[in-house]
Amino acid sequence: MTGSPAARPAVFSVPPYVGGESHLNGVSRVIKLSSNEGAFGPPPGAIAALQTVASKIHRYPDGGAVELRNAIGRHFDLDPARIVCGNGSDDLISLLIQSYGGPGTELVMSRHGFLIYEIAARLAGMEVRKAAERDLTADIDAMLAEVTPATRLVFLANPNNPTGTLVPSAEIVRLRRQLPSHVLLVLDAAYAEYVEDGDYDPGVGLVDASENTVMTRTFSKIFGLGGLRLGWAYAAPAIIDVLNRTRMPFNVSGPAAAAGIAALAEQGWVQRSRSHNTRARAELSARIQRAGFHVWPSSANFLLADMETTDRAAAADLHLRNRGIIVRRVAAYGLPQCLRITIGTDDECAAAADALDEFGRQHA
Repeated sequence: MTGSPAARPAVFSVPPYVGGESHLNGVSRVIKLSSNEGAFGPPPGAIAALQTVASKIHRYPDGGAVELRNAIGRHFDLDPARIVCGNGSDDLISLLIQSYGGPGTELVMSRHGFLIYEIAARLAGMEVRKAAERDLTADIDAMLAEVTPATRLVFLANPNNPTGTLVPSAEIVRLRRQLPSHVLLVLDAAYAEYVEDGDYDPGVGLVDASENTVMTRTFSKIFGLGGLRLGWAYAAPAIIDVLNRTRMPFNVSGPAAAAGIAALAEQGWVQRSRSHNTRARAELSARIQRAGFHVWPSSANFLLADMETTDRAAAADLHLRNRGIIVRRVAAYGLPQCLRITIGTDDECAAAADALDEFGRQHA
């Protein structure tokens, strides 16, 4: 007998996701600015919490992540019963798409939105409609124009990855108001803690005001727990019920939950990290622009540097790699002429700026 099991055709409709690189051959000290990880690593309290629970990892975790949800609720002043946790926010994004999408339905996103939306949607058999952007910022009218009777989900990252751009909260409210009530609006607020705009709402207000909006968040960025995979969603009770039915029984590990609780309790961590990010982002942006390259405005913990052409972006990337610095090429997002650069420590940002300044002089 010959042959092998055949996977569903949708599986082959998307390329495997490739994360930011961490290593360079022959380089002992690598500056990794490719994955938007927190500049200062994990909070000390989270490290201590991991050490404390190490002797208990033979035990299954609490399937409902009750203590973690209570801690999130206290920290953000939210009802824990309307929170569900997951193996990173990607886990919850996929569950929402599986639960509310499927063959014959559509997902709407902005042209340069987070790639996971498209990957998860296509794997679920959905059609993906991408709306044109204006100055690399989601255009609400363009997104609304892509909505058809088959639309079931609209995804919007705010701030967006990989562009860093921010849509005003009033425009998000308008988007929800003009969407059909049966369309689920998912607001991905992975970078919410870095936003300085006083009018910014990551999605709490819309979730509280409606039955058809979800806010997703993560511990992977400002809380420095990317390696533990921990995210959460806030939504109406009916949506939380759906997510609790579709998630795996133990989708949050005990160590991840313990570290998340400790990270939330770390006094001054968010404020210190945000202040550093705001200052360092402005300084790095100014230096890159002085080197002769356009930088798009960002409200997140990274910058999008526009090198004008694909060849120039490739050359700049190679120049950085030769100096032990890894940034992110974003051709997969339709931006082959750009490099996404995470805001690291002051020394890391200075090294990246020096290298790009050198590259700019050589390619003037």
